[in-house]
Amino acid sequence: MNEDVFNMELRKFLKKVGVTSQREIEQAVRTAIDGGQLKGDETLKVKATLTIEGLPLAHDIDGEISLS
Repeated sequence: MNEDVFNMELRKFLKKVGVTSQREIEQAVRTAIDGGQLKGDETLKVKATLTIEGLPLAHDIDGEISLS
């Protein structure tokens, strides 16, 4: 394995995950506020699950996002 290539590819993937996740969360929260499901002062429990096809990996990442 080429460590430099692996590191670069991993960083590209994580950047994509971060940017995409932020966009999706922002859109979902705005839609929920506009639709009346959220008031905008909640703290949301969030969970992301990391899996790799072909490898025995299933790792949950839990957290909270405060809206105010």
